[in-house]
Amino acid sequence: MPLHPDIARVLAGLPAPPPGPLDPAAMRAAEEAQVPPVADRLPLRSVEDLTAGQVPVRVYTPHESDAYGLLVYFHGGAFFLGSLDTHDHVARSLAKETGLKVVSVGYRRAPEHAFPAGLDDCYAAVRWAAGNLGREGATLAVAGDSSGGTFAAAVAGLARDDGFDRITHQVMFYPSLDLDFDVDRYASLRENTVGYGLETAGLKPFNAFYLDSGADPADPRVSPIKRADLTGLPPALIVTAEYDPMRNEGELYGRRLKEAGVAATVSRYPGAGHGFVQHFSWIPEYHRVFEETAAFLRGTS
Repeated sequence: MPLHPDIARVLAGLPAPPPGPLDPAAMRAAEEAQVPPVADRLPLRSVEDLTAGQVPVRVYTPHESDAYGLLVYFHGGAFFLGSLDTHDHVARSLAKETGLKVVSVGYRRAPEHAFPAGLDDCYAAVRWAAGNLGREGATLAVAGDSSGGTFAAAVAGLARDDGFDRITHQVMFYPSLDLDFDVDRYASLRENTVGYGLETAGLKPFNAFYLDSGADPADPRVSPIKRADLTGLPPALIVTAEYDPMRNEGELYGRRLKEAGVAATVSRYPGAGHGFVQHFSWIPEYHRVFEETAAFLRGTS
């Protein structure tokens, strides 16, 4: 189907990016300026700002219950953008629809913090959540959008390597799984080059802050699709977008997981581009992604 008309209308109204190199401080400030006041956000039973060791986290409790499963969420933003606030609405919707306690992680970002600082924070937050908020045998899912999806996949791999077997599910919304941006590697890099929000030519400069900090695209902690052995990883839900340059790498990762014996579901959202969970989940057919996630985590998808 064509690009959803509501998405097309919003994209058509966006100003051209300023000339010159990317300015992380200015881009972060512009993002934060769009965050609605707390009074206008989806209400939940409680929302608390805590620390997981030294890592800031925001814990969302959806309703009154004697016990909760956990979902640890990593926001997107090309490893240098995004925050607990810019993705607060995503975490709230995940909590409401899944019924799980959601732990959103304020990990350290590039370029101020070199690789693997952000990944280390995400993994540490999962271990902290399991030890302080979770219980044996309950759901402990990791989830993320875009670069947060990279972290979700990488954390699942680190946990397997460490023998930490508490993670029950991994959820990736349009993940960046291969940071080798050779345009001939995946057809979607050619098919969705321009006109859909995230453009293929923008992948290198947007990820340069992370790669220049020491993240090697050949390292499976950076590009999880490079992991040679995918056996033993937790069941996965991989959500892709029809008009995303990174669509095919997510779908390939799903196939590779299945070939390794991992239960994996790949769900492509038609008419959507990269970032639709963050920016366009107010559209009913895209808000459904939270319901699909809930069904996956309940084992009913």
